[in-house]
Amino acid sequence: MTILLKQQDYVEILSYTQEKLPNEACGLLAGRIEGEVKTVEKVYYLINVDQSPEHFSMDPKEQFAAIKDIRSKGWMLLGNFHSHPSSPSRPSQEDIRLAFDPDASYLILSLQDKEHPVFKSFKIKEGTVNEEELRLFDLP
Repeated sequence: MTILLKQQDYVEILSYTQEKLPNEACGLLAGRIEGEVKTVEKVYYLINVDQSPEHFSMDPKEQFAAIKDIRSKGWMLLGNFHSHPSSPSRPSQEDIRLAFDPDASYLILSLQDKEHPVFKSFKIKEGTVNEEELRLFDLP
């Protein structure tokens, strides 16, 4: 599976995650699936109610509102993103344990090296982690 994300969305996710430092930031990704390609149409920025640099929990009211909006636009929930303020861009043991949807894409933005953030996407199924292709593109 390949994830297509607009360059502008990446810039906004990066800015959002930097604003939330030292805590993890999180959100949902919605859009279309065509064959083996997921195209992100909208990023939903949600509050990390844990306010923690090591884990996150999305606000249930915000999640519900986002899902309602996603359905109203005829999109699908593609997955979620969160930041790792001081660790690499790979799922932690907690991330793996809490990955309940094998169809979701789990994107992690590492801010460990502030000058060189690393953004990756993963599929997590039954405790097995596989990296997906994450491709940024510019609008024409």
